[in-house]
Amino acid sequence: MAFRLKLVPDVTHFNFFRWQWLTFGLSAAAMVASVLLVLIMGLNFGIDFKGGTSIRTESPTAFEVSDYREALTTLNYGDASITEVFDPSFGADRHVAMIRIGTSDETGSVTPEQLNQIEAALKQVDPEIRFASVESVGPKVSSELVMTAFYAVAAATLGIMAYIWLRFEWQFAIGAVVALIHDVLLTVGLFALFQMRFDLTTIAALLTTLGFSVNDTVVVFDRCRENLIKYKKMPLIDIMNLTCNETLSRTVMTAVTTGIALTAMLIFGGDVVREFVIAMLWGVVVGCYSTIYVAKNIVLWLGVKRDWTKKDPKDTASPFSGAEAP
Repeated sequence: MAFRLKLVPDVTHFNFFRWQWLTFGLSAAAMVASVLLVLIMGLNFGIDFKGGTSIRTESPTAFEVSDYREALTTLNYGDASITEVFDPSFGADRHVAMIRIGTSDETGSVTPEQLNQIEAALKQVDPEIRFASVESVGPKVSSELVMTAFYAVAAATLGIMAYIWLRFEWQFAIGAVVALIHDVLLTVGLFALFQMRFDLTTIAALLTTLGFSVNDTVVVFDRCRENLIKYKKMPLIDIMNLTCNETLSRTVMTAVTTGIALTAMLIFGGDVVREFVIAMLWGVVVGCYSTIYVAKNIVLWLGVKRDWTKKDPKDTASPFSGAEAP
């Protein structure tokens, strides 16, 4: 008999809606907290959104950030921040720093002469330092990127809503969109809380998270629709529970396998992709959670059509109506 890995039993009877008001309340509170974190603490925008010049330096010898900062102070280049980059994959002879110089004019970049002056000043402190990469983004371009990123996330959300509306019913579309907004807000809130770099790669992670979340949601919704047709007299909340239990194995397996790949990237991918991977890992967790405890709750409260062979709009079931379709 062939060996088959099972993360969950074939048949489960978990009551996912035992604490539905508590779980939904926690989700709502987390969304509000995320918005407050963004408003109060702000996001640590990367060079893509903030504008300016970003220089990545590498050196075989250890250094002090204060020494680098003191060397650049004499150049009077305005807003300059220096952070040391730590990564488990770095060897003992690899010391990396990220230097960000704020926008000083409409171009937002330093000239080659200024770059040579910066390198010369840093070599006074560390003769073995070298510039691994230099990136510059102007203020006009950065502001356009912020709006473009917002439009991309909004367009993806609206497109997903339209797709689910056409494939299922409007109740499912609303539930899915609320779940997606939940996922995006919690991910952005996480970045605001820990002040991780928020740039275009993070937007890519958000869009990928939307795709992962809606894929899981559509699979669960599709099974839910089948059960609505199959069990016409079963209470709606019981059908929701049945559906979640029937798709639990698939949900857990997908999340775990995706998490394994992302964890490998987090460990061995280096600091360049760290924010992207963290956003994806967090997105997988909140995406699976929101499918059951956000999207399903919305659909449960709105009520759905029970018999898909009938066109009567009154043929719906809602926990507020107190009646089930025949």
